[in-house]
Amino acid sequence: MLWQQVLANTALLTVALSLSTSPVVHEKRSVSLPGKRRRVHSDAIIPVRIGLRQNNLHTGYDRLMEVSHPGSMTYGKHLSKEEVHSLFAPADETIKIVKNWLLGFNLIQKRDIIHYENKGWLAVDMPAKHAETLFGTEYYEHETNKGELRIGCDQYHLPRHISSHVDFVKPGVKLSAPLKKREIEKRGSPRSSPGGIPHLSNTNPPHYRGLEPPFGAGGLPLALQNCGVNITPTCIKALYGIPTARYHQPENSMGLFETYDAFSQEDVSLFLGKFAGNVPSHTAPQVISVDGGKAPVKPGNHRNGRESDIDLDLAISLIYPQSVMVYQVDDLPIASGKEQTIGFINTFLDSIDGSYCDYTAFGITGDSPGVDGSYPDTHQGGFNSSRECGTYELTRVLSISYGGPEIDLPKPYVERQCNEIMKLGLQGHTILSSSGDFGVAAFPGADSDKKGCLGGVSSSGPVYNPDYPSGCPYITSVGATRLYPNQTIKDPESAMQVDIAAWNRVTGDGPTGSPLRLFATGGGFSNYFPRPDYQAQDVANYLTKDLPFQSLPYYEITADTPRIGQNGGVYNRFGRGYPDVSANGAFLLAFLNLTERSFFGTSLASPIFGSVITLINEERSVIGKGPVGFINPALYKSKKFPWNTFEMVVLTRIDPSVLNDITNGSNPNCGSQGFQASKGWDPVTGLGTPNYPEMLTYFSNLP
Repeated sequence: MLWQQVLANTALLTVALSLSTSPVVHEKRSVSLPGKRRRVHSDAIIPVRIGLRQNNLHTGYDRLMEVSHPGSMTYGKHLSKEEVHSLFAPADETIKIVKNWLLGFNLIQKRDIIHYENKGWLAVDMPAKHAETLFGTEYYEHETNKGELRIGCDQYHLPRHISSHVDFVKPGVKLSAPLKKREIEKRGSPRSSPGGIPHLSNTNPPHYRGLEPPFGAGGLPLALQNCGVNITPTCIKALYGIPTARYHQPENSMGLFETYDAFSQEDVSLFLGKFAGNVPSHTAPQVISVDGGKAPVKPGNHRNGRESDIDLDLAISLIYPQSVMVYQVDDLPIASGKEQTIGFINTFLDSIDGSYCDYTAFGITGDSPGVDGSYPDTHQGGFNSSRECGTYELTRVLSISYGGPEIDLPKPYVERQCNEIMKLGLQGHTILSSSGDFGVAAFPGADSDKKGCLGGVSSSGPVYNPDYPSGCPYITSVGATRLYPNQTIKDPESAMQVDIAAWNRVTGDGPTGSPLRLFATGGGFSNYFPRPDYQAQDVANYLTKDLPFQSLPYYEITADTPRIGQNGGVYNRFGRGYPDVSANGAFLLAFLNLTERSFFGTSLASPIFGSVITLINEERSVIGKGPVGFINPALYKSKKFPWNTFEMVVLTRIDPSVLNDITNGSNPNCGSQGFQASKGWDPVTGLGTPNYPEMLTYFSNLP
């Protein structure tokens, strides 16, 4: 029903018209929805949610720099959750104007309007006929091909002076959450969405003792003589100067994100007993079940797929007696992929920040139906309760060893998530994510390309396929490094690049398929996020170097030129560069299903670097200082930063020895050599690996 028709047929709109300016189309569906639909009964109650336009979002980056960059006078003065909510809440004027408009219709009472504590939206339940009057539309029930019923409309109107204060009305063009579900068919394969792809080798070759220790290893302790092919916590500590941990401070517990894959305590105990002599072998994490996530499992269980085991092996062995928390996210029907959702970390972010559950940004309010899992989940084994919003506290450090192709998720979806990660940084949290395992591509088979490239888009060959969440500039992306068999811990590391198929032929165990011939640390440039100021100079320096990648054509995504692969380019020269840092990710000895094997991947690197930051936070706590929070600005050089109200000359560079610069290796794929490691930052190993003693001195001296 058009707005003009409503004016003719509804006397109530005469009052509304006198209170408002001319109506405008606020949202309109561009593509018709498939499936059946029918009008909603006029007296049916619709849960209307009005997402109010957020305030100060454009200042988020600058505000985060103010508390994260060592050159700022407010470094380390993180905000509370309440302060962050208030900072980005809609302006009081916005709330008042929209409330007055609603009340002006005389269809609802003031007490009917709920203004939620996160201040981001108004809620009011009303009959469909009143909602149609308010928004000049018709509401329909849409039945999807999965048997779900959702309420929505094809377009809706708002008065011009109201439209500028509202991001989103739900249900509207964005449909409601499912009202009723038909039983879904069973699909036996584990989740194949971005959220379910661990950055870890999908092969499990046994460790190989046939190689003699390299030349020069004889002067090292026995436990350090063969680190080139058998990495252990002892090797990692020696590589990076990490001491035996001392503290158990509840505020500095380390967090690990896990979904579907679940650890086996028996595997973890075997690892600790053999490779971490200072840690009691029965040491276990605290498990936080988010929306029905379940862990641990017994050895041999199909969900014991190695990811969670490895994360725990490394974190516990490096930070004990500090505790570790596992956030086990989503029930089995959703985490396994049986409900065919492709969303990633939204339900987790809901659980640690109640305001995020219905936060509006980039035209999206709350979780996205069809993308994120919906709760209650009435399927067998589902979490049959409401989704958890603000139920748990987030640890100061969180490591995420999962990810997937950036392009698989809508840009507004990931922009909204990245905004939330920015807000967590403002509160003093450090969030790290592994950068991927197939060089400049995603995992094999992603996006209908056997190598995981964006195939066929560019005339110059497959376009590189960047990783998410590494592209978010408020994440610390962690790449992987390695030692070679003829090297010791005294030698510089190289970028992780392993022909696992060849390794498996040598060891006599494990698959030898072609995808495993090119297992390399992920890195490159985002197609969604522009280059942040904190890394601008380092990235610019890299792009001027005389390296093989310079022969490749590129494209430059801006507001005016948004097309991926334009001009025959294979990567976005204007994008956020990743990784930021790196750590060892090859030949880790660990146990899976009670069997000792070797593991590879950036999944190893992220918990290692997260453990280093946890140890630094502990030492800062001892001297009465807060957590380091978002660490990227402190790790990049910067000559001059713009601030909201002032400009100041800041540190020109942290001491180069704070990180071990990695200058050898590359991350090939998509028919090219990819990018090459070099002096300074590069999109292969970032700024380098930890030098714990120097990092500790540096961060301890900051406010």
